[in-house]
Amino acid sequence: MIDGLALMIPIVAVGGFFAWMISLSPVGKAYAEKVRAQTAKAAGTGDHGDHEEALEAIEQLRREVADLAERMDFAERLLAKGRDQRQGLPS
Repeated sequence: MIDGLALMIPIVAVGGFFAWMISLSPVGKAYAEKVRAQTAKAAGTGDHGDHEEALEAIEQLRREVADLAERMDFAERLLAKGRDQRQGLPS
C-alpha cells in the first residue's frame, strides 16, 4: 500500500503541474471562454455587446473582401491589356 502511494505522489504532482500550465496557456484560456459561452448560452444571459462586436467585425471583413476583389479585377484588366498589346506586336 505504501509503495502504491509513493508512486502516485509524483504522478499526481507532475500531472497537476501540467494541468496548471495548460490552464495558463492560450489553449486553456480559449477552452475556458468556450465553456463560459456555453454556460451563458444555456442560462440565456449572452452578452449582446459581443454579438454587435461580431457583426461589426463581419462587416469590416466584407468591406475588405470587396476592396480586394476590386483590386484583383484591376490587376486582371492590366494583365489582359498587356497581353493584348504583346499579341499585336510582331515577334
